[in-house]
Amino acid sequence: MPINRDFLINWEMEPVVQRYTDKDTMLFALSLGLGMDPEDPKQLQYVYEEGLKAFPTMPVVLCSPQGWAVHPEAGLNYRMMVHSEQRLKIHQPLPPTGTLRAVTQVDEVIDKGEGRGALLYLSRDIHDDESGELLATVSGTAFARADGGFGGPSGPMIEPHPLPEGAAEYRLEATTSPQMALLYRLNGDRNPIHASPEIARSAKFPRPILHGLATYGVAANLLINEFADGNPARLKEYNARFSAPFFPGETLTVEAWKQDNEISFRAFVAERDAVVLNNGYAVVTS
Repeated sequence: MPINRDFLINWEMEPVVQRYTDKDTMLFALSLGLGMDPEDPKQLQYVYEEGLKAFPTMPVVLCSPQGWAVHPEAGLNYRMMVHSEQRLKIHQPLPPTGTLRAVTQVDEVIDKGEGRGALLYLSRDIHDDESGELLATVSGTAFARADGGFGGPSGPMIEPHPLPEGAAEYRLEATTSPQMALLYRLNGDRNPIHASPEIARSAKFPRPILHGLATYGVAANLLINEFADGNPARLKEYNARFSAPFFPGETLTVEAWKQDNEISFRAFVAERDAVVLNNGYAVVTS
């Protein structure tokens, strides 16, 4: 059956309430490679309970609905879906421990045409469950590669952030560990393509790939250290497109341009000349 756009955009999903502890907060940071230098205070703040801070991209793994794409009324070919874009607005720093509540909604479904797929725009506001305070807005795009031509609207689409022309003003690098995907999957996404060499090869990858949201987090840390002096509370918005797979153990290079409080960026693997994050945009307060 084709995509059921009316069902998707009118779907009232059940609220997701999630409690997390300091152990979860530290594990998330460790899964991004933070703590590789245990004497660096900019890393230690995320992995040690004394003065512990949650890493700013942690909301992307919290209060996420499970199994929404396989709902029989949605009409999605979920095996052909990929996560293509991630957007994050941080209203208040995430506490190092707490209980959160969020409801995910499908904001729009765009028909790119027969053979060209469809775009699903999803979002969720994450609130503190006790106080009701809005902490973060997590939104993103799912690309349903096999579901175009269902007769839905062709727009408006969310346009990618344009990168400045010319050479980047900043070049930042981070090494990653070979076991990074095995750690990051403990945050909730246990897709075996990130752990099983056999399944990765069946998907035409030479070895397991890193979660796109892990690459997204590694790049965020580079930007925070360079443009916010390592202060995570200064990151207010952070968006990127996933453009190619990244393999654990590779070196991530970020090229960035800064104008006032706005940062444009992309991330790539120099050894393979592959851009893995593109059209990046971040807002860092002074």
